[in-house]
Amino acid sequence: MTYAPDRLYSEVAYVAYHFHWSLESILDLEHPERLRYVEEIGRINTRISAGSGSGR
Repeated sequence: MTYAPDRLYSEVAYVAYHFHWSLESILDLEHPERLRYVEEIGRINTRISAGSGSGR
């Protein structure tokens, strides 16, 4: 199975930006595990964004 390079770059950049992990560390993750981190980061960002508009 091949993996779309644009999608891979996007996932790697997203995780690296938020977790400051090295390229090697991120690429060592299996795809399902890396995707799980991407999803969790998205959830965290959603919660933070929702909380910032509540006047806190």
